[in-house]
Amino acid sequence: MPPSSAPARLAIATCAELPELDQDDRLLRDALEARGVATAAVVWDDPTVDWSAYPTVLIRSTWDYTDRARQFADWTRRVEHSSALLNPAEVVAWNIDKTYLRDLEQRGLPIVPTIWLDPERNMDARAIHTRFPAFGDFVIKPTVSAGSRDTGRYEAGDTPSRMLAITHAKNLLGVGRHVMLQRYLRQVDTVGETALVYVDGQFSHAVRKSALLAGPYRRDETEGVLYRRERMAPRDASEAERAVADRVMATIPEVFPGLDRPLLYARVDLIPDDEGKPVILEVELIEPSLFLEHAPGSAELLAAAVEARL
Repeated sequence: MPPSSAPARLAIATCAELPELDQDDRLLRDALEARGVATAAVVWDDPTVDWSAYPTVLIRSTWDYTDRARQFADWTRRVEHSSALLNPAEVVAWNIDKTYLRDLEQRGLPIVPTIWLDPERNMDARAIHTRFPAFGDFVIKPTVSAGSRDTGRYEAGDTPSRMLAITHAKNLLGVGRHVMLQRYLRQVDTVGETALVYVDGQFSHAVRKSALLAGPYRRDETEGVLYRRERMAPRDASEAERAVADRVMATIPEVFPGLDRPLLYARVDLIPDDEGKPVILEVELIEPSLFLEHAPGSAELLAAAVEARL
């Protein structure tokens, strides 16, 4: 069916670098158009856009927001005053900063072991050094980031690597960014990361994501890059992975008791700990890749869920 000539009922929010949408989002757009839903791809920070012209706004590939997280959160609140925003602004604000993992851990969910570094403590190199593990690899990243940007992997037993880690952490803290220090769980190198996608609160499909981090953070690797390229393949989630991800989805209404229905979309990223048990790496509720091309029928499933909310 050719694209509808009717006024767009739905704005698909994207970023300036992807004005025609990401490939995954084009699959969704095509599925929506096939259902007779007129859509428009709209750049989220375009100052000329009248968002009130769109009854519903769907956040998708707005992947440059992490450099302007406060501006993005303000944008979601403004849009929500005139349109139905998917997912809601309060969920976006909570999910922007990975300290949301603390909320999940406090509710009994298993997360990757994490130490949190606060820039307000003005930590010197020695204080940072004492937070590092004594052995094994570890990861340093800011709590506000996406696509493995500003993230590095280091070796606890290697002095030059520890020095690079100190510099990385100090540079982030020095510009006021909160920092996460996480153990690198080595089974991710062999088993990989499992991303479980939910549509309207129900499990849809899962993919395997290969490990991305091979070494220390290097600015030139991510300078001007929206995200690091990932290698994905379809995967059958294990019972243990489903159990953890289902618990995450059941916990979200506890965090947001005002929600009157499940979130339109969610992605739960899990990796195995040293014993092979799944732990939460991230929960993506803002603009996650949903890997629709790896799951036949998933674009149509999401399109039907979107249409039901119009």
